Amino acid sequence: MNRKANSATAILKQDYLRLKKDPVPYVLAEPVPSNILEWHYVVKGPEGTPYEGGFYHGKLIFPGEFPFQPPSIYMRTPNGRFKVNTKLCLSISDFHPDTWNPAWSVSTILIGLLSFMVEKSPTLGSINTTDYEKKQLAVQSLAYNLKDKMFCELFPETVEVIRAELERRKELEKQARNHCNIPNGSSLLQNHFQTDQSPLNRVLTNLVVIIGFAAFVYIVKHVLTSIAME
Repeated sequence: MNRKANSATAILKQDYLRLKKDPVPYVLAEPVPSNILEWHYVVKGPEGTPYEGGFYHGKLIFPGEFPFQPPSIYMRTPNGRFKVNTKLCLSISDFHPDTWNPAWSVSTILIGLLSFMVEKSPTLGSINTTDYEKKQLAVQSLAYNLKDKMFCELFPETVEVIRAELERRKELEKQARNHCNIPNGSSLLQNHFQTDQSPLNRVLTNLVVIIGFAAFVYIVKHVLTSIAME
């Protein structure tokens, strides 16, 4: 058994070096430092799919007999495609040891997982949700992953990317709220004009009253003077 475990360890170390040299598009993977038989991965949602903008965390559990036996595959982040914390039934997982090929590497597994994720074929461990629900979960995945200790420890650069994106969205929301609370220019100018003009209107009104009264007094006086002369 130890000989098999040592063989699996050696092969996984080689796979890790190859993966670093030739990364899988949209997928990152890191073994747990204390146990190379447990790997964690992050799928970045590909453009043009309902997963775009999301980050999806999962894990691979390799048996001591690897590469002659396939790994167990789990998804940890809610995604709308796979159940979380449930073994996924894929041709590259231990659900189907009969279809497993010992020549497959960790990169092969990650490519197969990504391919199956963006498809819509049902399988054990998959769920049926709408594209709209998947897009909502893509947004929620950002903050969700930051609560996962293992995710933060193994993928610090991705954590920084997520935090920057959350700050960007927060700033956009703040700007949108401020924009909605600012009166439009014409209303603001009109209110200002009315405020400035209201005291002047009162002065003009009073002046008209005074002039009218003075004219009335003059007319009365003129009439009285004319009567007296007659």
